[in-house]
Amino acid sequence: MQAEAIVPLDAAERIRAAAALIFDVDGTLAETEELHRRAFNHAFARHGLDWQWDRILYRDLLRVTGGKERIRAFHAGQSTAPALSDVEIAELHRIKTAHYAELIETGCCPLRPGVAELLASAKARGQRLALATTTSHGNIDALLSRALGPAWPADFATIVAGDDVRHKKPAPDVYLEVLARLRLAPSDCVAIEDSANGLVAASRADIPVLITRSLYFRDDDFSTALMVLDDLSELAEPKDTKQPHAQ
Repeated sequence: MQAEAIVPLDAAERIRAAAALIFDVDGTLAETEELHRRAFNHAFARHGLDWQWDRILYRDLLRVTGGKERIRAFHAGQSTAPALSDVEIAELHRIKTAHYAELIETGCCPLRPGVAELLASAKARGQRLALATTTSHGNIDALLSRALGPAWPADFATIVAGDDVRHKKPAPDVYLEVLARLRLAPSDCVAIEDSANGLVAASRADIPVLITRSLYFRDDDFSTALMVLDDLSELAEPKDTKQPHAQ
């Protein structure tokens, strides 16, 4: 663990030299998963279900990517649960998404350390920015409008969300779609992720991956990642070493 806190020079150079940086959203840009969990429980209560997802259960459920898919998977494992149609599952997810946006609007979920600085430095270097995520466009907008302001989409060359592709992570679909839209080779990009599912998805698209450990996925196997950091502020270390008095 201690060694991973030191940013390898070649990996840091890969970040700075990439034509594009492709970011995951939940857990990577901000620690949103706990708010998602609370929003799911709110939706269940509103629908009259006695389901309650605690943190341990939710950690397991996060292996299923996509909110509606997560509800469906949990429902399938409940032998005494009332039948839920696709329409009812979609309504549960709609209530959950609306409550998630309300929680985000309170300002309780800032960007993770180093995220804003990396976005700004990448933009200053002329690198293109993209998002590749399993979450919805509405969830992305709720988070980034609050964190970066309403004009945030202008900073991103392309945004590919879960509903834009046929298969969600760990399938590579979102990353392949980003590459197609950017018209770049995988080796020209670096993906920034927080989970094993994200690492597998980007790796299947042949994109090198930087991992920033997050609350729910910090113990995943990241042995094939280009670099593993506790947070993205560690990327600033080489610059700080050269300019110890800079603030």
